Amino acid sequence: MKERIKELANQLEKEFIELSDEIYKNPELGYEEYNSCRLHEEILEKYGFNVTKKYLGVDTAFRAEYKSAKEGPTIAFMSEYDALPGIGHGCGHNILGTTSTGSGIILKHLVDDIGGRVIVFGTPAEETSGAKVLFVEKGAFDDVDVALVAHPNMSYNKSGKSLALVAIQFDYKGKPSHAASSPEKGINALDAVINTFNNVNALRQQTKSEARIHGVIKDGGKAANIIPDYCMAQFYVRAQTKGYLNELVEKVKRCAEGAALAAGVELTISNYEYPYDNMVTNQTMSEVFTGHLKELGVKKILEPRQSFGSIDAGNVSHVCPTIHPYFDIVGDINVGAHTVEFAESTVKPYAYENMMITIEALVATAVDVIQNKDLLDKINEEFKNTEK
Repeated sequence: MKERIKELANQLEKEFIELSDEIYKNPELGYEEYNSCRLHEEILEKYGFNVTKKYLGVDTAFRAEYKSAKEGPTIAFMSEYDALPGIGHGCGHNILGTTSTGSGIILKHLVDDIGGRVIVFGTPAEETSGAKVLFVEKGAFDDVDVALVAHPNMSYNKSGKSLALVAIQFDYKGKPSHAASSPEKGINALDAVINTFNNVNALRQQTKSEARIHGVIKDGGKAANIIPDYCMAQFYVRAQTKGYLNELVEKVKRCAEGAALAAGVELTISNYEYPYDNMVTNQTMSEVFTGHLKELGVKKILEPRQSFGSIDAGNVSHVCPTIHPYFDIVGDINVGAHTVEFAESTVKPYAYENMMITIEALVATAVDVIQNKDLLDKINEEFKNTEK
């Protein structure tokens, strides 16, 4: 089977590189990836997938499915293709999306023999509001047995953790007045904002070391001689587990509520982005994938990255067994992600060589899940018993 996977990879490599190159040349921001989405849809349709466009009402999302006549598990690959403002594909989603779509296409060629169903999800806007969150909320992954995605990086790293995230917005409404002639008639919304930040700063002393709270004042008033009657602040709250995050969010809300009470302003609390769950790697599946990388000649695979960021694949990992490993695209070049230099690295021969290795390893992992019921049982047992 591994020889067949390699044969298919060699046959399709040129098309996969062309897909990544074309998306690299035309970077599109989240929910504006019309051309990138179309390119993924076209190649999936070419190879026999049933493609649902504008999936779940999102213009740049899709769901591509191919089902074998033989029963078997459902394998989902998650494609991303949004870029960064001013940088282009500095997070490498041109090559990430190609890796996922390419893996789905190769696995599609195999499932008629081994059974199962292949789904490729086109998931826009990972860099901003994260469409995977919506996908999970709408039940897109409810009938998926396992989900896989691999991210370009400065090294090979095993799939690890990410922080759960909630985005909170505080709107404060006071009363305007002239700050010099009649300050006593005003109710200062900015006082409430400043005291919210002071309260949060004090709260940080009593939070777990890996937790993160950071915010900005989006509206702090209009002029220095007017008591601000409206102000607004936004915060990200992050933690390693969903349970502790929920606890911390309530404390941050109390910071704002206390500040509003002291200043005498009205407070409205809302969420300005989708919440991200913490990434829960399925270690059983991760070790299978890592083993295939080693068999394909990858000598240096680092332990999971210590991540203080948040990814929308985390939400997927709460509803089905998921892995999110990283693969090297830069080699010895000293370059970091979210840079122009990293974007340029995504279309170089070294990156594409490792993209194809990663595709082969992802497909081989999926084949193992389909063919080995004991492995799938072990994956599911771990998923059921892992703290979320």
